[in-house]
Amino acid sequence: MKPLRTRVVVYGLIILLGLLSALPSFLPQSTAQKLPNWYTNNSLALGLDLQGGSHLLFSLDSEVLIEDEYTTLADELRRELRRSGIAPPEVVISPQGLTIEPTNPDRLAEIRQVVQTLDQPVRDGLPSLDTETSAKNLTVQFTAPHRDQLIDGAIEQSLEIVRLRLNETGLVEPSVTRQGSDGILVQMPGLADPSEIRSLLGTTAKLTFHWIADHRTPEGSQTLRVASEQGTQPYRVEKRELLGGKHVVDAEMAFSPDTGQPVVHFRLDGVGADIFAAATRDNIGRALAIVLDEKVITAPVIRGLIGGGSGEISGDFTPSEAARLALLLRAGALPAPLDVIEERSVGPELGSDSLAAGLVTGLLGAALVVAFMVGIYGRWGLIACVGLGVNVVLVFAILSVLGATLTLPGIAGIILSIGMAVDANILINERIREETRKGRPAFLALTEGFRRAYGTILDSNLTTLIAVSLLFLFGSGPVRGFAVTIGIGLVTSLFTAISVTRLLMEWQVRRHRNQPLVIGGLGFLDRLSDRGVNVMRGRVLGVVLSAVLSLASIGLFIHPGLRYGIDFTGGVAAEVTTETRTVSDLRQGLAEQGLGQASIQSFGEDGRVLVRLAQGDALQLSVDQPVEALKSAIAEVAPDAEFSRVELVGPKVSGHFSDATILAILLAGAGMLCYLWVRFEYHFALAATLTIGLDLTKTLGFFALTGVEFNLTAVAALLALIGYSINDKVVVFDRVRETLRQTPDKPLLQVLNESISSTLTRTTFTSVTTFLALLPMAVAGGHAVASFALPMLFGIVIGTSSSILIAAPILYGLGQRRFRNGLAQLRPTREELQKQLDLIP
Repeated sequence: MKPLRTRVVVYGLIILLGLLSALPSFLPQSTAQKLPNWYTNNSLALGLDLQGGSHLLFSLDSEVLIEDEYTTLADELRRELRRSGIAPPEVVISPQGLTIEPTNPDRLAEIRQVVQTLDQPVRDGLPSLDTETSAKNLTVQFTAPHRDQLIDGAIEQSLEIVRLRLNETGLVEPSVTRQGSDGILVQMPGLADPSEIRSLLGTTAKLTFHWIADHRTPEGSQTLRVASEQGTQPYRVEKRELLGGKHVVDAEMAFSPDTGQPVVHFRLDGVGADIFAAATRDNIGRALAIVLDEKVITAPVIRGLIGGGSGEISGDFTPSEAARLALLLRAGALPAPLDVIEERSVGPELGSDSLAAGLVTGLLGAALVVAFMVGIYGRWGLIACVGLGVNVVLVFAILSVLGATLTLPGIAGIILSIGMAVDANILINERIREETRKGRPAFLALTEGFRRAYGTILDSNLTTLIAVSLLFLFGSGPVRGFAVTIGIGLVTSLFTAISVTRLLMEWQVRRHRNQPLVIGGLGFLDRLSDRGVNVMRGRVLGVVLSAVLSLASIGLFIHPGLRYGIDFTGGVAAEVTTETRTVSDLRQGLAEQGLGQASIQSFGEDGRVLVRLAQGDALQLSVDQPVEALKSAIAEVAPDAEFSRVELVGPKVSGHFSDATILAILLAGAGMLCYLWVRFEYHFALAATLTIGLDLTKTLGFFALTGVEFNLTAVAALLALIGYSINDKVVVFDRVRETLRQTPDKPLLQVLNESISSTLTRTTFTSVTTFLALLPMAVAGGHAVASFALPMLFGIVIGTSSSILIAAPILYGLGQRRFRNGLAQLRPTREELQKQLDLIP
């Protein structure tokens, strides 16, 4: 152990660095402007749910991308076949590959050889094409590594184009990041209505120039029909591109001097200018179609050579449409369409309300925890609260250094981490009290209490981190933020409990050297623990009752079932405020517009209504713009409607959430089972896992019975509950293991009763402090965190009771089975093994 003075300096520097790192996040803007940018940039950003804004998740249409690549491959193949003196065969193109059907099957081998010349190896020298030959045709497909490489390249290109387009709009600090293998996440603070941005980013903007087909180009595979932007007769154009948008280097909106109408001037690069000049020189009198996203914008007749590498696009444009087209051309075309699969927007007023609610409930929760700890433990409780304060500072410091974004679930995570951090302090205090009651002097009681508590704290925190890490891996957006704050809070609480709190307690002991170390508590709990609680007497009744409640919960899960949020069902949800229309008015008005299937319910303040439309109904309303269609329908019924929050979740996202949730819970159970098996023994791990299963089923029954919405925040609550509940059980099991080591011949039933009795105070106090920390959020946190706070409160009660009444009886049954099989309750320690080896002659 380092000297006290050294530890004071080291820990003081760590806390000072933490304060300096966290400070920029709380400085007023006027003060922050006077400080260096390198310092003030080290601050937390507020999530969209706290400041308002929009969140769009796009998915690259990989089928279109791959089909376009197959089309390019088919064109290259035809050119190579002509060079080889082989008449180009019929080529059928689909997203699945090319099917080549020559008129003369005898030439299949030659065609295959030409195909092989087009096979350009991808990463690690793997082939890019996979060919299969049958009696009459040849099938060519991209290999899996080549498909992945194409999609990866398209996503990276799309990211740059999206950034360019957003930068042109002048939005304040938009965030564009890659998500998953084919997703692009765009977050725009302060933008409550993302309709224009959605349209801008969802437009492919593929610009091509084609000659209008005339008598020299007969109908057939060399021509295609393209719709007109104005809705007139479609144009028959040559399939071959004269020029592509990749040659456009600049574009800007202007007004035609002849007509005064808005037009778009564009400028080509050197290659494009040469192609354009030669083509217009040789085709005077022909019409040239300018095609944007498979629609002809205009088709002017070429009157003479157009040199200089510039041109003009005219059409029936408004100034804003011409400016938008110029922006798209400057930024370039997307390699494939981007489809909106998730959209969430929060108005600035709702965001500020959420921030205020989160801060107020967080401060109230912390105040309740401080009051409880000081009321129970006196000055030792005050020391624990100082450690908690340092813990919160370090959490904010690490989040600031990481450049994290603080969301409402993140605030919930910090509040929960405060409640769980108290556990280590309570465990330490109770261990020190035990040592003091044994008659140990103050400093020795302090040292021994920390030593005995350390292993339990480590085990309980690591098991909780397993659940939190899975929440981070399988979560998304704000749920990940919740996982990060919980994870950081657990790590920092471990440091503050065994370092800062210990330092302060040692200082107090040295300061009052001649006084005994007295830590207060609740007298009746102390007497109950000393006298012993025969919990195991009702073990059969407890397990049977728990099983019955779990079976009833499973029944509720089947019917009426959970009230799933759109995170799992997909669809559109809108939070609406209207003072002129009631719920029945909205329901009747939407029914008249064919939306009778919409779910409408009031909540919160007067006039606030939640309107939800399931996935299938939303797609029937509008395949492309279901959000705008629903908002228009609501505005038709209630013209004064204000939309404080709008969410869209597509089937691809909702399906992923469902699969990820099930997988995360299963992996959390498996991870904890493995960890406890390694640290304890198999039957300890199995007893804890079975008890957690019973806790989870009851919590799902709570969701079904109360109708609390089951969404991603609810999943966070379930995984946090797993971590919290296993934390409780580890403390009891750690005491069981300790007692078995000290008195291996003592009956297991007696060991379990004594272990539960000796940890009863700790279990009760930890549950009360965590309950108090979350209580203000559950009462006044609002709709956004109700799916987290309410089930967590229920889970704390269930988890605490199961730690006392259920886990030990299950462990007893499994332990008795091991006893009958002649197996020890614990694997021998290294010292015990060494003694056994020493006894061998």
